[in-house]
Amino acid sequence: MSVYGIALAGWSSNNKYSLLGALRSSAQMISYELALGLSLVGVVLRAGSLNLRVIVEQQATLGAWTWNVNPFGGGFQFIAFFIYLMAAFAETNRSPFDLPEAESELVGGYHTEYSSMKFAMFFMAEYGNMINVDAWPRCYFSAAGPARSAI
Repeated sequence: MSVYGIALAGWSSNNKYSLLGALRSSAQMISYELALGLSLVGVVLRAGSLNLRVIVEQQATLGAWTWNVNPFGGGFQFIAFFIYLMAAFAETNRSPFDLPEAESELVGGYHTEYSSMKFAMFFMAEYGNMINVDAWPRCYFSAAGPARSAI
């Protein structure tokens, strides 16, 4: 959904440079969302379920030894964790993947024509995405998730 928002924001600003920045940003987001999704496939296959509760319970059986990020007990999911980490940096436009904001260029990317609250809404969505991307590996790669809470 965020790809549509950025593409439409660049198009609706009626500026060709903002449109080019939006297309560049959309292409980066699509490519790294694929890496994010594919890095979680091994964890889901190892757990045998898409249910987050089952994934967390499977990791919580023997403590940290069975966490998916552990290279000795969790299979080779530490490689998937590293791929997820790098794709998460790129997805949230953190350095060195901050190409869509184009701070070194004269035109700042897809949000060139926006100011005030519209500009603030772009960055509130970006920081909300950072919280979301940070919450998923806690369930998929360590035993901190919905199953650990008191029922």
